[in-house]
Amino acid sequence: MTAYVEAVSGIRPRMRRAIIMIQDLVMVLVAVALSLILSQSRLSFDAFSASGLACWALIVLIAHLLFRTCGLYNTVWRFASTPDFFNILKGCGSLTVVLYLASLGFRFFFQPVAGLNERQFIVFFLVSFTIISAPRLYYRFLRDGASWRILRRATGDASTKQALFIGRLSEADLIVRFTRTAQPAEYAIAGIMATESEAPLGTQIQGVPVVALRARLVEVLEDYVKGTENLDLLIFGQGVEREIEDYAELVRIARHSGIGVVQFSGLSELGQGGKLVLDAVEMETIMRRSAVATDTTRIGAFVGGKRVMVTGGAGSIGRVLVKRALELGAEAVLVADNSEFGIFQLDQQTDDGDRDRLTSRIVDVTDRPHMTRLVSEFKPAIIFHAAALKHVPLLEENWEAAIETNVFGTLACAEIAAECGVPQFLLISSDKAVDPTSVLGVTKRAAEQVVSSLHEAQATSPQPRAGAANGHAGVSDLRHSGTKFIAVRFGNVFGSNGSVATIFQAQIEAGGPVTITDRRMTRYFMTVAEAVDLVIMSAADAERRRGADDYAIYMLDMGKPVPILEVAETMIRMAGKSPYTDIPIRFTGIRPGEKLHEALHAENEEVVKLDIAKIFGLKTGVIEWPRIEAVLPALVAAMHNRDKAAALAILAGLYGAEEDIRGAREEVVPKTAGQVG
Repeated sequence: MTAYVEAVSGIRPRMRRAIIMIQDLVMVLVAVALSLILSQSRLSFDAFSASGLACWALIVLIAHLLFRTCGLYNTVWRFASTPDFFNILKGCGSLTVVLYLASLGFRFFFQPVAGLNERQFIVFFLVSFTIISAPRLYYRFLRDGASWRILRRATGDASTKQALFIGRLSEADLIVRFTRTAQPAEYAIAGIMATESEAPLGTQIQGVPVVALRARLVEVLEDYVKGTENLDLLIFGQGVEREIEDYAELVRIARHSGIGVVQFSGLSELGQGGKLVLDAVEMETIMRRSAVATDTTRIGAFVGGKRVMVTGGAGSIGRVLVKRALELGAEAVLVADNSEFGIFQLDQQTDDGDRDRLTSRIVDVTDRPHMTRLVSEFKPAIIFHAAALKHVPLLEENWEAAIETNVFGTLACAEIAAECGVPQFLLISSDKAVDPTSVLGVTKRAAEQVVSSLHEAQATSPQPRAGAANGHAGVSDLRHSGTKFIAVRFGNVFGSNGSVATIFQAQIEAGGPVTITDRRMTRYFMTVAEAVDLVIMSAADAERRRGADDYAIYMLDMGKPVPILEVAETMIRMAGKSPYTDIPIRFTGIRPGEKLHEALHAENEEVVKLDIAKIFGLKTGVIEWPRIEAVLPALVAAMHNRDKAAALAILAGLYGAEEDIRGAREEVVPKTAGQVG
């Protein structure tokens, strides 16, 4: 059976159509013969005479024309769908009527044909419909056996959700087994759509058929959602979003049809018999850019067995960094975050088997004594510094908080890392740091300069100097620390807290309107899973670099910028609605600090291609540490005097852009308010 299904699926469409046409004509001739035999009729002429052969040829010609007219070959490989069988019924009925009328005409104008009457034509119609439909029905049954399981769901099983699984066969075997042993049963896997191209189509995994291979996932799913109303759930396997390009389209089809979409992420409560962990698929899946497969071996070797600290670990990026570090085999992970609720959520989302390796502390990164105690006691091998304030319009008004957290918080954590001998410190930066026009951008660029300066100091001198600067961030003695300092710069993470994705989703669920600042606005987007893996890969690459081949700043390749308007329209369609009709879109005007278009690097920065996909090294101007040390007291004084202009000018001076920042802000930052950008 498997060989038959694979052989038929492998034939080119035009060749398949030709074969089906020939098959149908042969079946018509067989139906004529069977109808005569079953009705025990004996014709008065020789079937193989010249006139007999001419009669068969005429029947074949009429049948072919009628079948084409009735649409039998328009959707020939949706074999068991209602329109296909209706077309077969229509074609066989039309052929029967035409042949019957032809026999009446022949009888009237020429001579009666012995042994031919209405009974034979009734039998012919029934036989032709049966034997023409049978091959289609047989193929569909072998290929899409799940349809039959879904369609025949018993009334008593209404509480059990019928699901299709898309993923690897090894995971399918696990999921089918656990869904069958679960009490009460929540899900029933009716079919498996395999992501392996070489998977045996038509075979069964514990009685559940493989109904589609990687190349035809979208086509087969569309067939199912049109062919049955009893499909409730689409379950993706782990990492499928990285393996197949059609991931977003599959999500869109399911959601548009009212089918739930989840992703298998593991098992819990193993001691109680096992339970599937199915996570909701977030709206980040609308990103249609292809993701590069992660070198899991390399990042696993880098993180495995290490003690990892994540500041801002309860935030959008930090939370995924924590989860990924645990997955990659980190010895222990310490989360430092000032959000009590965020840490509570992180704890709730952590698997029971990982809880003994995860420690969470409620602490502000600017609290130097507390942070020093945490780092010195935990002794991490790497600190991922993801703690930051990031909302552009809010930080325009709350600029002191932005400087306190994004600049002095980064400075304090970096110095503590050096003071405690942490081997590596990595700053999560932002494309807002490129030619900044906002408080967020200025503070992120300053944080990059702090890290770059410390990186240069460690790389060029075994005894970099630093002395006391201010009460905010007492500058430590960095002698002999050996800490590797790097920053990773990238754009928007789709689906992170406060991003356009989460705001758009809430607006869509509320019925609209979806608000956009400017129809021309574009942004770079990357899924959080991809960004986190590339951040870890950057850290792994930095660990081995020395000398001139060393980079303080890494930049992630985020593809082409995406129009925000296109993101909104796509999300509305994925929710099963129509943009502008079901959900209105309103334009509110650009907000303070925003740009129409972001960039990932400045014109004076050199982008260096590395031997790692999606990651570049950046060569940029670096401010020497004494200059940073010298301006810190002035920055503290500007904050104390609540002098925003002076504070921003000092920060801009750290990368030689005092005039540039003032001019850019006057040109790009209008005094308007909006909703979403």
